[in-house]
Amino acid sequence: MAPPLLLLAALAVAGSAFQANPLPSPSSRRGKHHNSCTKLLASIATTVDISENAQRDIPSLYDWAANYGVQTAESFELSTDDGVDIFAITNQNLPANAPVLQIPGDLIMSGNNARMEFGAEASAAERALKLADHPTFYLFLKVLREYELGEQSPWYQWLNSLPRFFANAASMTDFCFSCLPPYAAKQSQLESSRLKRFENALDEINFPGRNPEVTKWAYNIVTTRYQEKPGGDYVLIPMGDYFNHGGNEVDVSLSYDDNGNCYAYSTRDVPAGQPLRICYTDPTNPSQTLAKYGFLDESSPWTYCKWTTEEPSSALFEMGYPSSMLFCNDGSVSSECWDVLLYEELGKMGSPSDQQAFYQAHINGDEATKANYHQQYFAQTLGALQNHVSYILNELDERAVWERTSMDTVKHPRLPLIMTHNEFVRGTFLLVQQNLNNMG
Repeated sequence: MAPPLLLLAALAVAGSAFQANPLPSPSSRRGKHHNSCTKLLASIATTVDISENAQRDIPSLYDWAANYGVQTAESFELSTDDGVDIFAITNQNLPANAPVLQIPGDLIMSGNNARMEFGAEASAAERALKLADHPTFYLFLKVLREYELGEQSPWYQWLNSLPRFFANAASMTDFCFSCLPPYAAKQSQLESSRLKRFENALDEINFPGRNPEVTKWAYNIVTTRYQEKPGGDYVLIPMGDYFNHGGNEVDVSLSYDDNGNCYAYSTRDVPAGQPLRICYTDPTNPSQTLAKYGFLDESSPWTYCKWTTEEPSSALFEMGYPSSMLFCNDGSVSSECWDVLLYEELGKMGSPSDQQAFYQAHINGDEATKANYHQQYFAQTLGALQNHVSYILNELDERAVWERTSMDTVKHPRLPLIMTHNEFVRGTFLLVQQNLNNMG
C-alpha cells in the first residue's frame, strides 16, 4: 500500500508519553447532570462547527486522549488519503496479538449509562420508538447533550475531530433515492425514516428549538460509529472509533473488561503503513452498508441478489432469505437463491403439495429429493432468476442515463458514490446474467 498522502501526526501518543496524573474522568469532572432535558439546547459555550466543510481537529484529539488516559501502541497513527476520511494505521510492522489501544471505561459513551442519565424524562420518547431503536436513541441524546455543552463538555475535542460530511441515507435527498435501484432505495428510505423517528421522539421530551442539522449530525455520528458490546449495550469509543471497516479483512479485535475498559489487539501481522480495520457489518450486502454507513464495500466476492418479497413466510427465512441469497463476482448463484425461487415458483404454479414437500426436504436435509425438484422445475426457476436479473439491470441502465444528464456534484455531492455503487452492482449482475443465459 502506498504511504498516505497526509499524516496527521508525526508521532502517535505512546503509553510512555502519557501524563503521570491524567485528568479526572469525564463523569467525575462533570458531576451529576442537570435534571431537565429541556436544557439540552441551552448554548453556554462555543459548539462544534458541524458545517460539511469544517476542518476536523485531529492534533487536539491526540492531546485530549492522552490527558484522559487513552493508551496507544507506538505504531498507532491517524492518517488520511484524501483529507476527509481519517482512519487508524500502523506506522510500523505490527505482529499478531499485539496491543493497539486501551480506552478507559469512563471515557466511553454507553447507551445503558445514557438511559440512566436521562432517566424518566425520556420515557415518553422511548415509548414512541421501536424497541430496537432504544440503545442508539440514548447515545443520540448523549451526543446532543455534549454538543450543546460546547467547550464545557469533556468530550468536546473528540466531537470536534469527528466527520461533518456523510454520504449515508440519513444525509441523502429525494434525488439521491431516485438514483438508486429499488432494493438500495428501499434500504436507504428505511434508514432515513429511522432518523425521522428519532427527531419526532425529541418532541416527547420537550426538546424545543432543535436544529435539524445538529440532530442529523448527532444521528450520523451514533449510527456510523457505535459498537455493540457483549450483552447488548451500544457504545461510542473515542479513538477506538477510528478503525475503518475491513469487511473480510479484519486486523483488530475489540474486547472489554468488567470495568468497561476497552482493549484493541491486532488479530494478525499487519505491515507498516497499512490501515487497522474491524468489521462494521455484513460485507455481502453493499447496498445496506451504503444506506447505513455511507461507503461502498467491495471486499466480498458475494453480494446480495436484491430479490425481495413484501410478506416473506417463515419457510423463506428457513431457506436462507434474504441473507444467504447471494450472487458471486464470477457470475455464480448461491444454492439458497435457487431454493427460494423454486419454492416461490411452486406456489405460483398452484402446486401446494409439491411446495410443502420441497420445503420438508429442505428441513430434513434430504438433498436427493431437493435435487429431483430442482431438475423437474429447472426451466421455471431459471426463468424466474433471469427475469429478476434483467429487471435489476434495466433499472440500473435507466438510472445511469438519468444520472449522466443530472451530474451536478455541487448540488448532489453524494451522486458519485451512488453511481459507483450502481456500477458495482451492475458488474456483478451482468456476469450472473451471462452465466444464467449459458444454462439456457
